Amino acid sequence: MFQLISVNFDNHIPNWHTQLESIPYNVLSIVKEGKVRYDINGDEVIGERSDALFIPQSTRRAGGNWMGTAHQKFTILFAYDNAPMTGIPFLDQARFAKFRMPDPLQVFDLCGRLHEEMRGGKSYRAFICLGLFQELVGTLAREMEKSPELTPSKLKYAETIKKHLLAHYRDQIEIEQLAGLVGLTPNYVTAMFKEVCGHSPIRYMHRLRILEACGLLLGSTMTVADIAQYLGYYDTSYFCRMFKQLAGMSPTEYAKRGDLSETSKLLV
Repeated sequence: MFQLISVNFDNHIPNWHTQLESIPYNVLSIVKEGKVRYDINGDEVIGERSDALFIPQSTRRAGGNWMGTAHQKFTILFAYDNAPMTGIPFLDQARFAKFRMPDPLQVFDLCGRLHEEMRGGKSYRAFICLGLFQELVGTLAREMEKSPELTPSKLKYAETIKKHLLAHYRDQIEIEQLAGLVGLTPNYVTAMFKEVCGHSPIRYMHRLRILEACGLLLGSTMTVADIAQYLGYYDTSYFCRMFKQLAGMSPTEYAKRGDLSETSKLLV
């Protein structure tokens, strides 16, 4: 039923990207750390830690690092015969699916074992790899039951809001304003965005501000008060509290010992 083509582990590859093409195989992408950006049939999709993405054969797909930051992910290329049906919803429907795994550690472990077995030359490798892959697919289906699939409409709404926040994160932003962008209620937007991205739109805005603050603390002569005001915080003490909450240390401590290359880890 299943034919494994390759199992790859992308480990913080600089400038990682794949060209836009109609893929002749199916792809499972399991994000272990960081973020990855995909173009799926013309729509932008961001995969983050604990996200699983199924990209079916014939999808027009391109991929790359998100905002220049590297990531870790397992990528499994495979083919399968879906007649008769497999009983696995995302395979039988043969359409793109993305969902967040509530308990990803077992999936990460299975992916690691599969990757190691595929690279080795031990006896019965093909048989063992097929067993691991089937266990992985079944585990992913079980995880999907715990976390409802992120529908294309939810992904589209979330990406619209994220693009607005990326362009205006220094401005004063209210949830009602974001809801108006997509024609939905504020409560629904907050819940939907948290389901897709793991945190509320306002929390995402603060993350963008603190990420910018990290760069300014290490790469400019601006004072903490100047940075706070520049980023839209008119109360420096509130800025310092938000910075410590997200980065795990005060702005002054970060300026003394921070490493910009580690910022993405600080903000997970």
